[in-house]
Amino acid sequence: MELRSPLLRELAAAVRQGVPDAAGTFWRHAATKGTPLVEPDPEGNSAWRLVTFLWRDDPERPATDVLALLHTVTDKDRHAGDLAPHLMEKLPGTDVWAISHRLRADHRASYQFFVAHGPRAETLRADRASWLRVLDTAVPDPLSTRPQLPSRDGRNPSSVMELPDAPVQEWAAPRPGTERGARSVAVVDGRRVHVHLPAGHRADGGPYPVVVLLDGEMWGPVLDFGTTLDNLYADKRLPPAVTLMVDTMGRARRMEDLSCSEAFVDWLADVLLPWAARAYGAADDPARTVVAGQSAGGLTAAFAAFHRPERFGNALSQSGSFWWPDGTEFDSGSEWLTRQFAVAGKRPVRIRLEVGLQEWMLLPQNRHLRNVLEARGYDVAYEEFNGGHDYACWRGGLADGLAALLGGS
Repeated sequence: MELRSPLLRELAAAVRQGVPDAAGTFWRHAATKGTPLVEPDPEGNSAWRLVTFLWRDDPERPATDVLALLHTVTDKDRHAGDLAPHLMEKLPGTDVWAISHRLRADHRASYQFFVAHGPRAETLRADRASWLRVLDTAVPDPLSTRPQLPSRDGRNPSSVMELPDAPVQEWAAPRPGTERGARSVAVVDGRRVHVHLPAGHRADGGPYPVVVLLDGEMWGPVLDFGTTLDNLYADKRLPPAVTLMVDTMGRARRMEDLSCSEAFVDWLADVLLPWAARAYGAADDPARTVVAGQSAGGLTAAFAAFHRPERFGNALSQSGSFWWPDGTEFDSGSEWLTRQFAVAGKRPVRIRLEVGLQEWMLLPQNRHLRNVLEARGYDVAYEEFNGGHDYACWRGGLADGLAALLGGS
């Protein structure tokens, strides 16, 4: 076992020397400091860190293998045999499972552990059903000191690794004394919408800026993005706004609605926004309207600004799936929306794009769209964060993006 971590090397030496309770001392240190262990870069570069993930074996039911599932980092080559980047090793003579990654010091990612009790070949199976079983039973890090990232579909929450230079997410956590805005759920034309209104909102006090946030079943009841909105309002980084978190209607319907669907965007523009104007005093000014989404939702946010610019004057796309529809860069069908922006008349909209440096399948397409928008003279802002396709990253970028597009007092 290669021990890249100095702390693990110290533990291994103590075990060889027969130091009493060496592993217990190690675990007490880890519990005090919190995990994963973050140590200086072994190559001496201050912009990097050595990050070691730890799992303590259960003496009543020892694991045959443990997988450290670091979002996106270990996804790409997760089935590379015994050298799989998520396969932890057990330190001989101890109950310590460990794996180390050299990561840039501004990295943020969610992560979990999968504890296996069976043949390694079964644990590392590459088929979709086997991987989904891993995700369904993976658990957070019991020694992490950071708040967990909630999950949906009955899965366990994730832990979050935040290295010291990662962008600060100052609005994510609840703050004592901050006024809490109103949260409600409405059904609009058969579709559920989670509504967040700022503290003190009055329907006759508008017109208010409006935010349309896709995948609302995640941002509303699971992640409680309303807490972030409350903090943004308290810090005057956003003007009081009406936020509409729009549910998807199941996996199949999501793929239909969030793939440059004119019908869905027309529903947002012609049904949802007028309803919000009547019910909550939402503005009908496109310059005060933001549509935001992630992944396929990011694709759709940009498409909404393209298709209905008279209603959506601002689009915030995070990790947008601009490869859509599937195909290679030489296929006339791939990157369809980028092609539309390249050849169609310029829309009077502002577009904000962000994508993770670890998103190997999305980074080139997002850069391509940025280049096209800049060449066409669009008002475009572009950011790359050091992370993956991950709500742990998106929640910070969403707050920053709304503050940039709508601004505060």
